[in-house]
Amino acid sequence: MVEETKKLTEKQEAFLEALCGEAKGNIRGAMNIAGYSENTKISEIVSSLKDEIVERSSLLLAMNAPKATFSMVDVLDDPGQMGARNAVSAATQILDRTGLVKKEQIQVTTDTGGLFILPPKKENDSEDNHTGEVGE
Repeated sequence: MVEETKKLTEKQEAFLEALCGEAKGNIRGAMNIAGYSENTKISEIVSSLKDEIVERSSLLLAMNAPKATFSMVDVLDDPGQMGARNAVSAATQILDRTGLVKKEQIQVTTDTGGLFILPPKKENDSEDNHTGEVGE
């Protein structure tokens, strides 16, 4: 299946690059960097680039997943460091959003065997099924 890519203007591309780079998510800042007028409404830009913004945000999270992993490992090495709890919390959020979630395993055990005993079949049940007559 081939996806159609939306053709972006130079200004739109500059906005997206600035939003996930220099502006660090500040929409108005990214608009200024890209050269949009101060009179341009934020909603005009965001509504036309909504899908691209979400895609770039997802990519940004994926790019920071290794950093989040290392911050969790660093807390293991030095659990007394300042902000360790906040670092683990932020790292967990990033890893959850990128799909690297904590695995939960459920173990099911039973005391009974796998044998299920059915009651004996009645004679008249089999006759009704073969004749095709209902409710005589």
